[in-house]
Amino acid sequence: MKSPRIPAPPVIEPATGVLLIGLLALVGVSFYSLTIKWGELFSADALRSCMEFLNGFVPPELAAPFLIRVAEGMLETLSMSTLGTVIAFIFGITLALPASARFGATARSLIRLALNILRSIPELVWAVIVLIAAGLGPFAGTLALALHTTGVLGRLFADALENLPDAPEATLRINGASPMAAFFYASLPQILPQLMSYTLYRWENNIRAAAILGVVGAGGLGQMLKYHLSLFQMHQAASVIIAMLLMITLVDGISFRLRRQLVGNYTSSRVARLACSIGRKIFSG
Repeated sequence: MKSPRIPAPPVIEPATGVLLIGLLALVGVSFYSLTIKWGELFSADALRSCMEFLNGFVPPELAAPFLIRVAEGMLETLSMSTLGTVIAFIFGITLALPASARFGATARSLIRLALNILRSIPELVWAVIVLIAAGLGPFAGTLALALHTTGVLGRLFADALENLPDAPEATLRINGASPMAAFFYASLPQILPQLMSYTLYRWENNIRAAAILGVVGAGGLGQMLKYHLSLFQMHQAASVIIAMLLMITLVDGISFRLRRQLVGNYTSSRVARLACSIGRKIFSG
């Protein structure tokens, strides 16, 4: 009886090897160029200074009027992230259609270029740009989140649409259905759970981004944190940081649970039936 043949290890392509060597060289150059004083970083003086700094945050401010302000900041941050994500979802799915080559190669290239520009600029930079036109406050933060997230979701949605099998939609088109009706009845039910999962994940990320956008004056808990730290009011800043951690943890748990449900067969079928019913109402009336 012959022993089972052990497959040969995969061969690394030369281009992959060159890339790995380049990355390792970049890491080495980074350590060499950054004059990090490791001895001072882990010294007793550094540890003592760190403990003194952390002790300044204890105890957090628990006065009722201040906690009410913190709760209002949490609600403002949550509203910024939610509204920004909803706006990005609407524009993302709209731009994903031409970006997935449904309107020709030229439209695909132009829209993908626009999406790459939107997502390549971080939320903080967008907030600085939007603040010039919109002024200080949560409106600028919402627009900054919406602009960046539109680029991210639009690209993800477009890739998902391109990877769909075209047989179901083509079958409806052959039988006389319009392109939009074929999209609503064939393609959208297949991909909607995946789109919703992407959206929930980006909402989860936008909560973190919205919590720090206030550093540039875009409202929410970040603006409160910047204000109290600039005045060295460490006890109030500790309460704001705890509120940030609690809000992000809660939203992470909710988003994770919803995304787990969306990938299940039962929930996916319900979402698919919902998409079909929406398409039926649009094209029957």
